[in-house]
Amino acid sequence: METMMGQGRLAIDMIVDQDSFAENQIPNFSVPCEDYAPGAVVGTARINGRECTVIANDAMECNPRFPVVYAGIIGMEEGYKMAMAVYRSIEADADLPVAKKRPLLLIVDTPGNGPGKVEEIIGMNKSTGAYQLALAEARKAGHPVLAVVIGRAISGAFLCHGLQADQIISLSSKYNTMIHVMPLTSIARITKQDLERLTALSTSNPVFAAGPEFFFRLGGVEEIMESPQAMRECVTRHLDDIYTLKAVNRTDKLGPWGRGELGEQRGGRITRKKVMARMNEQFDAVADRYLNA
Repeated sequence: METMMGQGRLAIDMIVDQDSFAENQIPNFSVPCEDYAPGAVVGTARINGRECTVIANDAMECNPRFPVVYAGIIGMEEGYKMAMAVYRSIEADADLPVAKKRPLLLIVDTPGNGPGKVEEIIGMNKSTGAYQLALAEARKAGHPVLAVVIGRAISGAFLCHGLQADQIISLSSKYNTMIHVMPLTSIARITKQDLERLTALSTSNPVFAAGPEFFFRLGGVEEIMESPQAMRECVTRHLDDIYTLKAVNRTDKLGPWGRGELGEQRGGRITRKKVMARMNEQFDAVADRYLNA
């Protein structure tokens, strides 16, 4: 198998217990209509007998109501559908201890958001923001959230569908896996830097590079998997690790903050704490003018 790109449904089958995935079956969850956000796949499955919520991209689908939403793009309907699945999962386990809260498994293969004019006007940013918030609330409520990058993890879509996870794991770049926040052409337009210079930087600087190996150096990826066949074992192991850390209240090692610490240990984000300290210093110097005004 040369790539898992576009194979979100196959990835689900390879990771969860055999024949356990039930699409659109989450407690108190209902899809508005049959063709609502078809590229956003949600449902309940089991991993080693443990019930979990699965949220994935089906990059082989397109949204009949929004022409710019295809190939795994997360648009307005997709964001709300994914968010609803998360909130219903939180509600279903609200009275359970952390050790028994269902994990949320995110299968990530998205090239970005659907930036069509109609989508922007009627609230795509609100729906993707709602999904991002839902995942943050699930994580803080005690649900283990694990993202598995099987194809593309790009731009604002990865921000809402992946970066709020407790941990992120990824297939290696030999399977055409790609992770980056913004293409170099866009960075060049925003920073007014020559594309040639940015391209050169991308060969050594993980901030500009596109790929799971560079993102690993930044702490953004916990582990790189060398084959799709390793996904199930890797998912099981990382879910166990997340449960263990939550049980002893070491959530500082999880989520965005944990990735910052990991990036520093790996030498990819060595100035992060210095910048944060300087910003806090500057804020403290002027805070009284505004907080006590």
